[in-house]
Amino acid sequence: MRYPDAMELLSQCGLGAVLISEDNQILSINEAGDRLLHGGGNLVGTAMPESAALLCGESDPVRYANIAFGEYLCRCTTPELSDLPPDTRMIVFRLATNDACHDMLISVLNGISEAVILFDEQGRLYLLNDAAVNLDSIVTSDVLGKHVSEVYHLQDGSLLAVPQVIQDKRPKLNLRQYYTTCFGKNVDIVANISPIVQNGQTLGAYNVMEDWSTASELHKQIIDLQSKLLERSSTAKAKEKSALTAKHQFSDIIYISSAMDKMVTRCRQIAQSDSSVMIYGETGTGKELLAQSIHNASRRANGPFIAINCAAIPDNLLEGLLFGTEKGAYTGAECRAGLFEQANGGTLLLDEINSMNIFLQSKLLRVLQDGMIRRVGGAAEIHVDVRVLSNINIPPYQAIEENKLRQDLFYRLGVVNISIPPLREHKEDIPLLSKNFILGFNKKLLKNVRNISSATLDLFHSYHWPGNVRELEHCIEHAMNILPNDLSLITPDYIPDHILNSAACAPPYEKIKIQENTGSLIRTTQNIELQMLRRALLENNGNISKTARSLGISRQNLQYRIKRSGMNVKALLSENDK
Repeated sequence: MRYPDAMELLSQCGLGAVLISEDNQILSINEAGDRLLHGGGNLVGTAMPESAALLCGESDPVRYANIAFGEYLCRCTTPELSDLPPDTRMIVFRLATNDACHDMLISVLNGISEAVILFDEQGRLYLLNDAAVNLDSIVTSDVLGKHVSEVYHLQDGSLLAVPQVIQDKRPKLNLRQYYTTCFGKNVDIVANISPIVQNGQTLGAYNVMEDWSTASELHKQIIDLQSKLLERSSTAKAKEKSALTAKHQFSDIIYISSAMDKMVTRCRQIAQSDSSVMIYGETGTGKELLAQSIHNASRRANGPFIAINCAAIPDNLLEGLLFGTEKGAYTGAECRAGLFEQANGGTLLLDEINSMNIFLQSKLLRVLQDGMIRRVGGAAEIHVDVRVLSNINIPPYQAIEENKLRQDLFYRLGVVNISIPPLREHKEDIPLLSKNFILGFNKKLLKNVRNISSATLDLFHSYHWPGNVRELEHCIEHAMNILPNDLSLITPDYIPDHILNSAACAPPYEKIKIQENTGSLIRTTQNIELQMLRRALLENNGNISKTARSLGISRQNLQYRIKRSGMNVKALLSENDK
């Protein structure tokens, strides 16, 4: 099809089309384009209006050109035309006022603290704001389109209110509900559910929820604080006690995977006893977060929680720090209680226990056996009631073989052994973890980022994550620091280079294996994308800028897709020349 005919056809479809030169001078414009740009038939021969300059840039991601008050345009995919004059290109655009308004309203919804969920007229989930995602620990893509009864189950066995509100067209206000999500999270809320009715037609309903568990927890804390204030005779002791606390709870652990659910369920059960627990996990898996959660779910929650990194303290100081010292034990020694005494009635976490001197481990063993300590330089024995948790970043039996952990100490410290799976073994948690980190960094960095793009998610799923959840968190923080303020999605252009390069260098057989197991639709889509990339590169003689422009994507996005596909552009051009 000739380009004048294409422009006419696009106009009949309500799409604007303009032919511009390299310096953005308008050479030709169709009727719809002139109308959308308010040209009045006088645009040919002039430069693109300043209000529509964004249309001449990259179309990925979508950008809105504000051409008038409350009126927006956005770029569309340009059809492939072979007869365009040299050094020209065609821009296709459409009216996008409703799209821009929709995106602004979504930003407003994501900025409020109340959880909001929209349902269609059949009671299926249509939209969740960030607060709802955070409240329910749900990945939006996993629940959209599902009926409310597939996602939520009331704990008292009663019927859900949303279908009834849609049917009766009457709201239900201040409704207290206890429900469990399809991913096993228990939630306590107060909800206002209202129907959405337009011209007599019920379009759906919306549910505005407030997390009531927080309010209940605050009430409990107030009562506990009142009791403690009555029991204590000194405010100094209260201040000392409040400094030795664990801030994390099991509800702070973000997951939907069965591997993490099994591990957390087991830890909730373990928390009820006083047995010693050894937690094994690679660097960055969240060992201390889990230890704090165990403490806060135990009967020792009101007692102190003290953590010490055994690798960070020199051996000659660690003994005195743990067991205390008596004055004169060595030069400069003072009479001071050790961490075991300070943790009396609570929990002591020994982080990186395999870094502790093997001779000091023998003294620790005696404390675990009879609950008695002796300060360095002292003669008296002091009884302590402490639950000991320990963390180790290499397999315990490996530490024993390498003489980094006494076997008899392992049997005392590891009465219960917990292994935290590395992130590569529960990658289904990556979308929810990423969203949670984004919500946190939005507040910290004063950003307004919505989520990660699908291309970024593909990249995350193909990466090995040697630094585990901590590395993912740092990756998100890195991206949000350099992401321009006018972008709301984290694309591959902004993630650390080592992650991008690692995914691009994945062995070909791994990629083939993924394609074989992900279904025909994804496999077909990937094949089509690869064919389009090859054709566009050949047509533009390997010129990255021209190829990206012809595909309507950014140069960085094109380079990422080339790396992801494992394509060698020089080899492709050489084969074509043959």
